[in-house]
Amino acid sequence: MGGVVRAAEALAYADEVWDCYLADLAELVAVPSVVDTGDARDGAPWGRACREALDRALGIAERLGLATCDGDGYLGWTELPRAESDGRHVAAIAHVDVVPAGSGWDTDPFALARRQGYLLGRGVLDDKGAAVAMLYAAAFFARLGERRGVGLRCLLGASEEAGMQDVRWYRAHHEQPLFCFTPDAAFPVCCGEKGGVNACFACEVDADGAIVSLCGGTARNAVPDAAEAVLRADAAGLPTGAGVTVEAAGPGLARVRARGTGGHAAMPGGTVNAVGVLVDYLLGIGVGTSRERSFLELEQSLLSCTDGSGLGIDATDDLFDPLTCVGTVLSTDGGRFVQQLDIRFPKSTTAGAIGAALASAAARRGCTAEVTHARDPYFVDPKAPEVQVLLGAYAEVTEREARPFTIGGGTYAHHFDHAVSFGPLDPADEPPAWVGPEHGANEGVSEAALKRALAVYVLAFDRLLTLYERR
Repeated sequence: MGGVVRAAEALAYADEVWDCYLADLAELVAVPSVVDTGDARDGAPWGRACREALDRALGIAERLGLATCDGDGYLGWTELPRAESDGRHVAAIAHVDVVPAGSGWDTDPFALARRQGYLLGRGVLDDKGAAVAMLYAAAFFARLGERRGVGLRCLLGASEEAGMQDVRWYRAHHEQPLFCFTPDAAFPVCCGEKGGVNACFACEVDADGAIVSLCGGTARNAVPDAAEAVLRADAAGLPTGAGVTVEAAGPGLARVRARGTGGHAAMPGGTVNAVGVLVDYLLGIGVGTSRERSFLELEQSLLSCTDGSGLGIDATDDLFDPLTCVGTVLSTDGGRFVQQLDIRFPKSTTAGAIGAALASAAARRGCTAEVTHARDPYFVDPKAPEVQVLLGAYAEVTEREARPFTIGGGTYAHHFDHAVSFGPLDPADEPPAWVGPEHGANEGVSEAALKRALAVYVLAFDRLLTLYERR
């Protein structure tokens, strides 16, 4: 469906503004904007770092000529007003918060690095690179100075990685857009998301046991790249192993450290869960009391695979990829060992069935299971005019075939009545091995792909505005 902007114009605009785009992205990447509700205060419900990132993003928007609004620090947004004032608008929503940096980086995670056509830094892919591209795409229309028949709003979230409470606040206080996309996945168009279950296994710490503490991971939706255990043992008498080191941790104590390869919990292929490495080591050396070994055996059932089959929850269907189940953050808390689980499931099962299976698996090992959050799968008709408009925008810029797909990740899209996720990752790009994934070390994205994404978003905004102007 045509609009008033051509692909050549959008690509030329992306080339023109690219140096400024990179400078603005560097400014945003420099902020370690991990949600910290312990640092919350008035106007900064997600902590001062997220507030700073939000302020910087809104500052970028203002420099680009966009009107901005602050939602009490929960999130912010920009406005491209329509000719009339009945409030009809389309929207896009990205986020400026990030997961913790973790370990294993070859560069400073909070300094934008350019290397052989790739950008490296925490958030360049998820989701600061896309957030800045979204703002520059909206600025294309601000620069034209023409008021369209439908408004355009760009939302900037600040707690997407910690439960999306930002968008929940927005939905409680503001009207729905006619249609919304979030640039927080991949191209061409994602029209469906798996359901999600967040849960935890827990076991009481044995006061006279061999294990003093267990810990690993930094984010509930990331595969851990590091884990450790403190044991009542002589470090000199413990063997090392693949991915495992041992050192003294004080009189009669040993610290066992395990290394893995991190990544996003929704896409665990190619990762190595450091908690699983640690658990296999501890069981292999025969450490622990009966209670401790029962917990470790439950952990092994969880961590030996990522399809949930070890816990009896594996599932697949014709619409989504198979279920994924990942053990993420491991901690010693309040006299208990606690293991968080991140589960993404297709429509062939339910959160209730998964919760029941987790409870049964835990009970067999003398442990407990608790479901802390659940959401149903989300799906938009791929034949919807809005989806077709986005597919067309992508195809026009890239000259590639465009077909919609579904994902295991959870984005802002499922919080709106009519929304999809749309880039910026392009599956046609094959990054070198030294480029890491979102939520992993050396998170990176192709510079050319981001520049194309900016052009795609210009066309997408134009086509969506045109679609609703004609209604």
